[in-house]
Amino acid sequence: MPSNVSAAAEQVRAAKSIAVLTGAGVSAESGIPTFRSNGGYWRTHRFEDLATPQAFARDPKFVWEWYEERRRAIAAARPNSGHIALVELERRAPHFTLITQNVDGLHDLAGSKNIIKLHGDIWTLHCVKCGREKLAREVLSDLPPFCECGGMMRPGVVWFGEMLPAGAMERAAEAVRNADVLIVAGTSAQVYPAAGLIPMGRTVIEINPDRTSFSDDVTFSLQGTSAEILPQLLG
Repeated sequence: MPSNVSAAAEQVRAAKSIAVLTGAGVSAESGIPTFRSNGGYWRTHRFEDLATPQAFARDPKFVWEWYEERRRAIAAARPNSGHIALVELERRAPHFTLITQNVDGLHDLAGSKNIIKLHGDIWTLHCVKCGREKLAREVLSDLPPFCECGGMMRPGVVWFGEMLPAGAMERAAEAVRNADVLIVAGTSAQVYPAAGLIPMGRTVIEINPDRTSFSDDVTFSLQGTSAEILPQLLG
């Protein structure tokens, strides 16, 4: 099985259509703490117990305090060379789709355009009453924030037990099936349904510092960080 970067780069250069699936590892290289950093706890509460509709209904202010702390940590981060390489890849490829599990908006900040956000966007506020959404990167001093209609606003992210954004998975699956190359960067593919996209790829390039459960099944398994390897795929 081919496993070197140069052979993978040849496949990328020859591809007319490219799909990319990114995960938390891409953001971690920009200094953003992963969802389960510090043992997965925040003020003695498990993150899985905070990121639910039930937790928000029970104590919206407390949930928002956690999210605002995350938002401020993310606001200090900047796109890394992996993010920038994907922008260049999109510029070169006739057809390009970026599918991300990340909610931090660093792909947007880097300049990527055709993005499918499977888990939403932490900078989006969603009104639970009228459904209105707006982008807000500023510090939210009054928590929870409220909409102009008077309804409470929640983070525009997908919580445990919730469905993905309407049509997101369908569009992602179509992009992967139509792609000559699928690049999977910074994810161990433990989370479904996103992990189910990988077997749909024709030529699959995995980029991860560690081997994963699908490393033996992909076309190229490149061990290293996405910030290190993605720029090399540009040739």
